[in-house]
Amino acid sequence: MNTPTHRNWIAVASAEHARRGRDNATGGFMQVGHGKLAPLQRIKAGDRVAYYAPTTELGVADRLQSFVSIGVVHGDAPYEADMGNGFVPWRRDVHYAAASEAPILPLIEQFDFVEDPKRWGGKFRFGMFDVNDHDFRLIAAAMKADREGLDL
Repeated sequence: MNTPTHRNWIAVASAEHARRGRDNATGGFMQVGHGKLAPLQRIKAGDRVAYYAPTTELGVADRLQSFVSIGVVHGDAPYEADMGNGFVPWRRDVHYAAASEAPILPLIEQFDFVEDPKRWGGKFRFGMFDVNDHDFRLIAAAMKADREGLDL
């Protein structure tokens, strides 16, 4: 049996924060858990990541509930980035694919990682978790993502 050379991740952040990483002028990046290092150490170059945003802005309960970006991690290791005002979070570089934002609700019953569609949000509380290729492909299709850029 072949072992996959990559893993697929869902990271969780407000859309504002995920878009900031996706649209960064000097190159895409990801941060998780308010800049924590430990989750990023689980990720390797070549892994794929999709950002799920429960809300548009941190602390605003608007129930956006959408995937907002999708890409492939690159670079050797996490690094620190000074964002000002004493905030120096850990990051990983990401090549984001061209994609449209897509709501999660139409996908809930199709995901393998969702055990109970009535209680689908539990895993998202971890801030980042891995999913199988099937689930990642569902997200990429819903986002109309550039599949070649994602090596799908």
